[in-house]
Formats: sequence, C-alpha cells, structure tokens
Amino acid sequence: MNTFGRNLRLTTFGESHGPAVGGVLDGLPAGLRIDFEEVARQVARRRPGQSAITTARTETDTPEWLSGISPEGITLGTPIAFMTRNRDQRSKDYDAWADTWRPNHADFTYEARYGIRDYRGGGRASARETFVRVVAAAIVRQWLALRGINVEAVLCGAGEVTVPGIFDTLMYHPELPSHLDINASQIEAMHTAIANAKADGDSIGGAVATLITGVPAGVGSPVYAKLHARLAEAMMSINAAKGFEYGLGMAAATASGTATADIFTTDSDDNVVTRTNYSGGIQGGISNGMPIYFRVAFKPTPTVMKPLPTLTNAHRAVTLPASGRHDPCVALRAVPVVEAMAILTIADALLSDNSDR
Repeated sequence: MNTFGRNLRLTTFGESHGPAVGGVLDGLPAGLRIDFEEVARQVARRRPGQSAITTARTETDTPEWLSGISPEGITLGTPIAFMTRNRDQRSKDYDAWADTWRPNHADFTYEARYGIRDYRGGGRASARETFVRVVAAAIVRQWLALRGINVEAVLCGAGEVTVPGIFDTLMYHPELPSHLDINASQIEAMHTAIANAKADGDSIGGAVATLITGVPAGVGSPVYAKLHARLAEAMMSINAAKGFEYGLGMAAATASGTATADIFTTDSDDNVVTRTNYSGGIQGGISNGMPIYFRVAFKPTPTVMKPLPTLTNAHRAVTLPASGRHDPCVALRAVPVVEAMAILTIADALLSDNSDR
C-alpha cells in the first residue's frame, strides 16, 4: 500500500533515483490559509546534505504545488497534490550491485515480493520517500495548531549514548511540561557518537522521543482502531523503525498496578486530569486529555563503509564493496519524519472520530 490514513489520506509516489517524488493529500478541510514559509522550515529539517553527520546527497526539496490550493494559498478541500524533482541522484553508484542483495536492506524481500526491484538507491524503500510525509504534515500541523495541538520530537539516543529519564517528568509530575527537556551537552554527546561511527566507516542506531499536547479527551476508538495502535502503525511505517513504546512502555512488564495507577483529579479549571501519566495520555485506545508521549527505536543504517559478504540473485557469494552516500545514524534525520507521522495520525483520528459521530 502507498496510502496512509482513513479520512485524511496521504498517497506517495516516486523512487529515490526516479525523476521526482510526490504525494496527494486528501481529506484536509477547506479554508486553511497555508504558511508556506513554515512548510519550508519543516522540510529543511529533513533535507539531506546539511551537516558532516548526514548523507552527502544534496537536494533542494522545494515542493511544486499542483492542486488543491487557491492562488491565495488557501486549501480548497480538494486533493492537494505536490512533488519535487530529484536532482542529485547518482544511479551509477549502484550499478555494481544491481544483482546483489545488500544485507539488512529491502533488496531480497522486494524481489521475493515483486520479482523485480529498483536497485538505484533503494527505490521506494529509500528514505527519500519521507520528504512527502514531511511536506504533507507541515500543512496539517497548521490545521492542528488552530485546535491547540502541538507535536514535538527530539533525538533521545544515538548508539550507546542515551538521554536518561526523558519521560520521567511526564510520568510523575502533575504539573506536566509542554516540551521535551534535552540540553546542549546531551545533544553534543549524541552527535559525537554519530561522528565517531562515521569516521570508523560504521553506523549506529538511535531513538526518537515524541510529545503530543493539546489532544482533548475522547479521540480514538476501542478494539481495532486504538489511538496508540494507529500511532504504532504510523511509526513502524518509517524506514528503519524497529520499536515503538508509549507511556510506561516496556517497563510496564516489571511494574505493579498500585505503583502505576493514574489517579483522577481536577485542575484549577475543573478539568479532569490524572496525578501521574503512566498511561501516556491514552487509555482503552482513546485519549484521556493528558499529554501523549512515545519513543521510536531505529536500527543502524544498513549501508556501511566496510566490505560485507553477501549473495547475488544467482546465489553466488560476493563481497559488497564499501561505497555510497548514507546517514551514519538514520534516527537523526528521522526526527521530523516521526513528527510528521504523529501529526497525520492525530489529524486523521480527529477527522475519523467526527465522521463516526
């Protein structure tokens, strides 16, 4: 499937080394005046070639708007189509392994599924596709902001360097923060770990923490459309994502019920809140009005600057040479992508719930 969402749907198209990548966003209500400078700012956060610890591929990533927006920049309620041209692809870099399965890539599985694959830069399996998600979410973010909803993600781990207790304040304190707390020294330590991996010709995994505030109680559905399940599905659709946990997460397996009970109370405005937030803002698959928070784990980039043994599609043993352009830690540029998928999920849940009532 190349379409995400139910009432708010994003369909993406294009390959990493094809002429262009783009998408169609359908279901966004009419009347939203788009701040295109804000769209450009969000897209720039994901753009490659911006630092020594990201891929050297350089793309302008300027969206070309094709439909769904008036000359004045207002959404028409019709499908919003957009695209950007690929300009810095180097397909010849991949000619040497057109018949070779790269370890931990989607080469073998795509051939098993379709009997053919685009070997140039990974084709549809490339993170190049995530440009489309970020553009669409940059628009939808503005629609959510009018409703007081904000989504923030940060890198919270790179290899063995992690930000300890990043969710502790969210779990334990009734006066919940409106942003994730991470300091400059922690950021520097993670960037150093990434730079060291690159210098060694290797790669490392990472983690992205996300906080969603302003979601009212009652968003989501029980049983098969739980809000946390929809968030998990969205996050696990991102390239290289390997794990998802929300609220107490995996720590719930060793916790007790009495120690993690989120006791109901009211705030100064008589709104129902909980004293703690082990539930991560979601109970029974439906938002309870508290901040929603989760973490996504990303695997190490499968492309490394060291030779690796592998097989060709003729089952011949070969050595994959050390070459190509890649991110030594995909989690770094995945931060705006995680935000994008959270934005699309929450907006879709809001629109879906409204249509169900």
